[in-house]
Amino acid sequence: MRLYRGRSHEIPALNTASLPDLIFSILFFFMLVVHMRKTTVRVKYQVPSATELTRLVNKSAVQYIYIGRPVDERGHVEGQQTLIQLNDKLITIPEMRDYLLRLTASLPAEERRQLSVSIKADRQTDMGTIIDIKQVLREANILNVSFSAVMRK
Repeated sequence: MRLYRGRSHEIPALNTASLPDLIFSILFFFMLVVHMRKTTVRVKYQVPSATELTRLVNKSAVQYIYIGRPVDERGHVEGQQTLIQLNDKLITIPEMRDYLLRLTASLPAEERRQLSVSIKADRQTDMGTIIDIKQVLREANILNVSFSAVMRK
């Protein structure tokens, strides 16, 4: 004699109503956290260390100059010569002068005052190159210049 009846219990279906909210929350989180690189760096540089550092406030009006040795697609150093990269192009100092003069001429007066340059140079770069770049920046009337470094411990 059987005291209980064997009922067939079904497993309830998984509630997926909150799944779109979860996916959009994760997507929104990654959109906030991930930093998209605007330029591909084609030179290898090792940033010098310093003790007195400040952060850039307005990064939208910054032109980046990278100074270092050339690298290939895999990131291996190709040669010993020093190259200069302005934003996304490898250039020479006379080409930099022309590019910066055209850039400052095309900007409105307010943006021209806010324009600044951040130099990310290798610690082995000779000062002659840095002085030449600073002279070109002075000729193009770009007077806000910053040098990138890491905090010395």
